Amino acid sequence: MTGSVERLIDDTGDVAVRGTLHRPSMPAGDVLVLTHGAGSTHEAPVLRAVAEAFAARGTAVLRCDLPFRQARPKGPPSPAGAARDRAGLRHAVEVMRARGSGRVLLGGASYGGRQATLLVAEQPGVVDGLLLLAYPLHAPGRPEAPRTAHFPAIRTPALFVHGTRDPFGTIEELEAARTRLGAASALLRVDGVGHDLGRGRAPFGERVADELLALLGRLSDL
Repeated sequence: MTGSVERLIDDTGDVAVRGTLHRPSMPAGDVLVLTHGAGSTHEAPVLRAVAEAFAARGTAVLRCDLPFRQARPKGPPSPAGAARDRAGLRHAVEVMRARGSGRVLLGGASYGGRQATLLVAEQPGVVDGLLLLAYPLHAPGRPEAPRTAHFPAIRTPALFVHGTRDPFGTIEELEAARTRLGAASALLRVDGVGHDLGRGRAPFGERVADELLALLGRLSDL
């Protein structure tokens, strides 16, 4: 039993938070904010699968739409709006922080994950853990232009979840890139899937939740 699911809207501040809140039936105190990729919404199957798995483990989860998606139902984000998307993530983190008593986690698929990494690089300590689903390491066919310049500034533990057929980066490229992080990280390899991570087919969510919680648990024991 994962608890209840409800719509969440918070219009306080300059950037609204809009999404779906998963309340666990037996809260453990941790909270997680999840967001979507450039062509998707917070209703993406992969986000639902992950949210349900974390809620079953006692973590309250908010799946939220980034500001660019709140502004229009379709179409990609504009580079000029990236800072506003990060502000939206920061607001969502604060909304969820007020609902928990434990760790605050932040995750995203593709573009959403990239904005999450940029946020924690800009604002160290804003969250306690990162979940990066299909991180877009580079544009397809352009490995010479990696999106990793900010990685050394990341001081937040991170779990990368990546498909072996993802055109936005190979497993080998991602393994090399994550050595540049300024924090501990782990990689969960998902065989035979591409950038959509198999749309979160079971037991995908359970594997992701267990891997991230295990990584954070190992670090807390050090």
